[in-house]
Amino acid sequence: MPTQSSSLPIYPDLEGKIALVTGGSRGIGAATCLALARNGVKVAVNGRDEAAMDTTVAAVHAMGGDAMAAPADCAQASAVEAMRDHVLARLGVPDFVVSFAGGGTGRPVPFVQISESDWRSSIDNNLTSTFLTLKAFLPAMLDRGAGSIVTMASAGGRIASGAPAAYGAAKAGVIMLTRHLAQELGPSGIRVNCVSPSAVLTERTRTSMPEEQQQRMRAAFPLGRLGHPDDVAAATLFLLSSASAWITGVTLDVAGGRVMS
Repeated sequence: MPTQSSSLPIYPDLEGKIALVTGGSRGIGAATCLALARNGVKVAVNGRDEAAMDTTVAAVHAMGGDAMAAPADCAQASAVEAMRDHVLARLGVPDFVVSFAGGGTGRPVPFVQISESDWRSSIDNNLTSTFLTLKAFLPAMLDRGAGSIVTMASAGGRIASGAPAAYGAAKAGVIMLTRHLAQELGPSGIRVNCVSPSAVLTERTRTSMPEEQQQRMRAAFPLGRLGHPDDVAAATLFLLSSASAWITGVTLDVAGGRVMS
């Protein structure tokens, strides 16, 4: 069951709005869904695992919020379009699109050993999924002339690190796509920003990363700890709210000082 800190901020201007969160069934996405619901936002929770989606939707309902499951593989255009139609029919046009679907495809290997299938998988699951999601939902947002979008990059797309090369390239592409869209959509009243986390302790990483490895990693972060899903959720709330009304095209490194720019 997703959990949430009660210390996350409340932005009154978010209440009554509608949000789609892709990759919303687990980890950072689930934390973001709960944070939005605490702010009175109706949430469409996207994912591929229906049981995980149902768990997040149930957690929103338990706090008195409104949420729906919106299953789709965001790397497939037809699936995203069907999800869009489902969300529009159930909730209406989203005020916010939070495009967090993505993820790595295994451990890094030398560049010459990267297979074409692994390369394409990383690009499709991270960059193409963002493209298809925004392409599907933007027309209705443009018709309304308002809205905010937050995409998901990674420290692996900001600095050459231990991340797989294909994953880093895909996340760097998300950053540049965000900038292009921010410039194009600003005159239409739509802001586009990006969050870029590093070493966040999701449910999966907590179980897969031994405590000894976590301790070694903490030494690389000026703030002396690894991230939590709520850290990224809090940054996302800020970028969606009117508190950031004059901010667009930025990449916010939610990285404990590991990335500074």
